[in-house]
Amino acid sequence: MNLFNVYPLYDITPVKAVDCTIIDDKGVEYLDLYSGHGVISIGHTQPDYVAKLKNQIDNLGFYSNAIQNPLQVELAQKLGKLSGLEDYELFLCSSGAEANENALKLASFHNGKSRVVAFDNSFHGRTSAAVAVTDNKKIVAPLNAQQEVTFLPLNQIELVEAELAKGDVTAVIIEGIQGVGGLDQGTTEFFQALEKACKKHDVVLILDEVQSGYGRSGKFFAFQHHGINADIISVAKGMGNGFPVGAILISPKFEASFGLLGTTFGGSHLSCAAGIAVLDVIEKLDLQKNVNEVYEYFLEKIKEVDGIKQVKGKGLMLGVEFDFDVAALRKKLIIEKHIFTGSANNKNLLRILPPLTVKKADIDTFVKALKESLEELKN
Repeated sequence: MNLFNVYPLYDITPVKAVDCTIIDDKGVEYLDLYSGHGVISIGHTQPDYVAKLKNQIDNLGFYSNAIQNPLQVELAQKLGKLSGLEDYELFLCSSGAEANENALKLASFHNGKSRVVAFDNSFHGRTSAAVAVTDNKKIVAPLNAQQEVTFLPLNQIELVEAELAKGDVTAVIIEGIQGVGGLDQGTTEFFQALEKACKKHDVVLILDEVQSGYGRSGKFFAFQHHGINADIISVAKGMGNGFPVGAILISPKFEASFGLLGTTFGGSHLSCAAGIAVLDVIEKLDLQKNVNEVYEYFLEKIKEVDGIKQVKGKGLMLGVEFDFDVAALRKKLIIEKHIFTGSANNKNLLRILPPLTVKKADIDTFVKALKESLEELKN
């Protein structure tokens, strides 16, 4: 049997990784400034994280959600404390798409409506409703397209208010900072007006923090830069540092009932151990402080590079935009300079999503390689 060929692959085979370094089967070391789509939050093979998972698998890796699991309670309490959302409740699942799927379902249960407002260049996952609210027709099958979704541009609140006033919108779903779309984000004025409009029209405000959450933006959640509250917050990626963990944080306005939501693998003992370890390390190493310090350093250091149109994003969720397609630049950085970066729907943009443990010296390495690569491509 062959693999279903849906991924264009670089000819690189990682066999080991430590913190921000990936080592391939030939012994070549790569600087990881992409974290596998922003998944590695506390560094590859972080010792406390590895020890926690090893200890848990030695005892119990999985059983169903039909039994008591104190690790779920511990994870919820620690997440509430670090995020400042202790009055929310937690539903655990296994991926960002599954988190958004449950968020949309819970919204529709709550107010009995079905249409969703999403935004241009959004990405929310590849499951049924999650892909329907993703702005990419290439990955939306006819089956998914049956969902009622209206896409609007960011930062045009009057268009949102006009749709909500029609009375049939169940939820607005928005990323704290857009990931795949290219690091665009709502303004504080827009987010605050959006929260107000959702409350006025009994519409659930869903903040997709799958990529922008867990300290990546410089605050625990990116929406916290804007002084608002969300009804439901979806998380995944950095939550498990590579172990599949996802969740929604649910505000007190929602009432739980048996069978309302469910999952087989979400909230397993092993996934909870991963989630707890991540939170412990974020707190122990004060990684949000590191995010903000490295962000400020990045903004200054990147000024050394000629030809940059703008730097987008916040914290360690960044996009470096040029006035040309960066595919060749990105390939050169990976193959010749041994630095992983990411792409976006915006073909002129390099995405920078390093582990939250990244050092200023790593930024120096990147900027030097970027300058060299641009000069080499020019010649």
